[in-house]
Amino acid sequence: MIRLAASSDNHLDLNKVSIADTVNQQVQYLRALNLNYYLIAGDLFNDFQKTIDYVQQLISKLPQTKVLFIAGNHDMIRHVTYAQLENGHWPGYLNNQFRDIPDTDYRIVGLNGWYDYTFAKSTGKTETQFFHWKMAYWIDSLIKQPMNDPEREKIVLAELSNQLEKAHQAQKKVILMTHFVPSQQFIRYTTDQRFWNMANAMLGSTGMQALIDQYSVPIVIFGHIHDHMPPKKIGKTWYYNGAVGYHNHHHNEWQTPDFFSEWQRQLKVIQLF
Repeated sequence: MIRLAASSDNHLDLNKVSIADTVNQQVQYLRALNLNYYLIAGDLFNDFQKTIDYVQQLISKLPQTKVLFIAGNHDMIRHVTYAQLENGHWPGYLNNQFRDIPDTDYRIVGLNGWYDYTFAKSTGKTETQFFHWKMAYWIDSLIKQPMNDPEREKIVLAELSNQLEKAHQAQKKVILMTHFVPSQQFIRYTTDQRFWNMANAMLGSTGMQALIDQYSVPIVIFGHIHDHMPPKKIGKTWYYNGAVGYHNHHHNEWQTPDFFSEWQRQLKVIQLF
């Protein structure tokens, strides 16, 4: 039996936690779970170098558990370029890469992901309008990239298609770890055309859902939305979101009083038989 645990959206800096204390608490708890893999689906810090440093601490303290991670949009804000995100090979970094789980027919595929506004097509807005809204109101305006958002997502979907086809040829079952929302069924629509339905444009892509369905991906791990949801099966796919979310003077999304308790509550443990 293989045991995995998945988490996302810890936002350690925005939640103002002690990194040393948090690492020690998480390491102790993860050891007790007797895990083979700990998967982090992005948004640890608003600084990629801090994300790298934190993951390296986990790796050094969890020699019996493979720690794998991808970048969320918050991690992409500082101290990393688009090219580095696409091609980087830091220990544990899994974007555009995969790890086969020994003695099983499972393969973990990592993909940071992005968006192409298709989750908000019903607003009737143009790509230009979505872009201008993003640059005015969305934190991703701080992220530098050498192409527009639909072009970036086209690259993401091409890489996902390539990874899923390779896994199919190798007769592997895929555990896909991505940051952005992989299915439109997780998107909430309202009557507010000024903010929430515009923000939906920046959450993911219907193209990813199509590929997941096409290849009958059995397990998808994701983050980005902080809805504190239980695992959900859609079609042939189980979806796991382990987002911790925010607790500060602007937002309180937690259901418990402290970070470690909320992280424990949101951690998703998956057993492969």
